[in-house]
Amino acid sequence: MFTKLRNRFLILNLVIISIIMLVAFTSIYTITYRDVQRNIHMELNKVTDSYTRDFDLPHGDRPGADLNMGGPDDGEFGFEGAPPKRSISFMLETDPNLTITGRETTLELEETFYPLALDAAVAENKASGQFELDGSHWTFEILQTSTGYMLVFLDTSSQQVILTNLIYTFAIVALVMLIVIFFTSRFFANRSITPIQEAFDKQKQFIADASHELKTPLTIINTNTDVLLANSEDQIRNQEKWLYYIKSETERMTRLTNDLLYLTEMDDSRSGILYTKFDMSEAVENILLTMEAVMFEKQVHLSYEIEPGLQVTGASEQLKQVVMILLDNAVKYTNEGGSVHLSLKKQQHEVVLSVTNTGEGIAPEHLSRIFDRFYRTDSGRARKQGGYGLGLAIAKSIVEQHKGRIYAKSTVGESTTFYVHIS
Repeated sequence: MFTKLRNRFLILNLVIISIIMLVAFTSIYTITYRDVQRNIHMELNKVTDSYTRDFDLPHGDRPGADLNMGGPDDGEFGFEGAPPKRSISFMLETDPNLTITGRETTLELEETFYPLALDAAVAENKASGQFELDGSHWTFEILQTSTGYMLVFLDTSSQQVILTNLIYTFAIVALVMLIVIFFTSRFFANRSITPIQEAFDKQKQFIADASHELKTPLTIINTNTDVLLANSEDQIRNQEKWLYYIKSETERMTRLTNDLLYLTEMDDSRSGILYTKFDMSEAVENILLTMEAVMFEKQVHLSYEIEPGLQVTGASEQLKQVVMILLDNAVKYTNEGGSVHLSLKKQQHEVVLSVTNTGEGIAPEHLSRIFDRFYRTDSGRARKQGGYGLGLAIAKSIVEQHKGRIYAKSTVGESTTFYVHIS
């Protein structure tokens, strides 16, 4: 599904960019083409004017008559009757039957070329135009004289080469740009879709995990209910064991649904939480007092180092819950006779809480996922201890809600430390 989405995005992106490039290149080429044609027309007028100075043309037919042609004083045409030195051109005189009677040229051409040029110009059947002959591009103009016709030819091969090279340049640039844009778009499309795909996969995994967690207590409740119904005439005292199982699993389901609802509420009401400034040091000390009995019962040694008077701004009850989750998690995964160490101190502009416990540790491949919902490194052990894999997910959600950071470091077989940074 996501591959198809990425491919559609790429195709749409390339089509849009191709259209934009086509419009841009067409506009540039059109502007350049018009400029080249205008320059050709102006140069042809100048060349024609230089050839027609000694001809008797009908009134108004002399090209360049409406232009400010300065004659020999310009310094551009050299002397009267000569074409511009920079132009490659020639002129043919013909009688009324279009038979060549004379010529004037600025270059040496084969005798056979002139009749061919004349035929090519006449074949165009118009007073001015362009044609290609022997690999060269020519622009011509036909003028009527008192003795017949005069045809002026101007070599425009260099201008045509510019236009042709421009097309080739555009084609190469467009191809290279499309290739670059394709791989660039593919890279960013993959990066854009990856978070969506990960969120979709996590949602699917969440639904599967939640269904699995609910399935077990529901199965136990259903089985024990069947046992009760099968012995419906027996006294309640004799059925107390089955009722206890039903109540225990019902309480587990209640805790699970409450945790899920809590996570949902935090996701939906991030902006509606009231933040106040409170003493984090005092809050952590109070939580340690409530945990001492649990640690003593499990024979876990507790040590702590709390810097007094540390103030933070946030939801005090939620941050207390984070501390409680980390301590409870540390006690659960510390073997009898192990130790738990809590540290609360200020580093630069942040308050840093760390909770370390000795034990089996967490393998590196699990460290990046332990904050995912329902994720447990040891499913069997977690279920025996009544865990669902939601505690750390709740802690992470609360910390991120406070614009903080939470992460873990672990040495397998030695210890695990959870860090919380709050501004």
